[in-house]
Amino acid sequence: GRNTTRPPLTREQIETNAKTYLDQATLVLDKNKTEVRYNSEWTNKLGADGLIKLASRYTLARLLERDDFAKRYAENAPIAMHELIYPLMQGYDSVALESDVELGGSDQRFNLLVGRELQRQYGQEPQCIITMPLLVGLDGVNKMSKSKHNYIGITDEPNEMFGKVMSVSDDLMWNWYNLLSLRSNEEIAQFKKECEEGRNPRDIKVLLAKEIVERFHSKEAADAAEQEFINRFKKGAAPADMPEVTVTTDADETSLAKVLKEAGLVPTSSEGYRNIEQGGVHINGEKIADKTYKLKPGQYTVQVGKRKWAKITLTKA
Repeated sequence: GRNTTRPPLTREQIETNAKTYLDQATLVLDKNKTEVRYNSEWTNKLGADGLIKLASRYTLARLLERDDFAKRYAENAPIAMHELIYPLMQGYDSVALESDVELGGSDQRFNLLVGRELQRQYGQEPQCIITMPLLVGLDGVNKMSKSKHNYIGITDEPNEMFGKVMSVSDDLMWNWYNLLSLRSNEEIAQFKKECEEGRNPRDIKVLLAKEIVERFHSKEAADAAEQEFINRFKKGAAPADMPEVTVTTDADETSLAKVLKEAGLVPTSSEGYRNIEQGGVHINGEKIADKTYKLKPGQYTVQVGKRKWAKITLTKA
């Protein structure tokens, strides 16, 4: 589903990713009933001869029917050969596993159908495919994606998870209720009716945030996250679990934007300057709007935006 070329990963990157995926999946799946397979079991055996034979079973014209390929081809955007091979390799997984059912997001429909076609060609009964709607991310525009930094990780800490759910728009909240909540359609419709009649949507969003936190943590964690949210955003209190960071400098004074970057509160100094100019940075409870602001060595409680806090110790080398 990308509009740019997907870079190949090293073996080490793949194994690191696989470990994090398993940690997440077993929060939903019963680990004792889950079998994990690496597709290198069968793809390494293919070799050049097997790969060429596999490629002969599908045409370029069919591959270019995939939406993202079609758009990039029409725009003369590059499509690397390894990307064209990817749907075939995913489809071959279904052949190797003799898959009965394959589940994926709606953006995977093309690849899942390739698996059905390849199974048919290899003399197997084609798998059933189940596609799920894509969840819109925190930005309210794009699908939830780690690469777009608009996601909630199911291994996030309860307070972080709760705060992120509370940050979504009221309109997006209803989409999340439909896709994520275990409440009945009738109950969700009643919530929506109550909001139309004047109930504060924030109250309904709190219920969704607590439901999601409880699902991946516990009821106690959900209750504590709610209280922490109330303390931070309604009463203005700093979070109890604020990280402590030490930043070392070789100068008598260091720009605040640089300190924010070194402390991990912003990805770049430019992002730090932007947050300062927009009034989103507080030092010891005081809003700082001067992008040239400098800090001397010392200890500071720093807030960036609504959810990022840190106790920063600035020391001179």
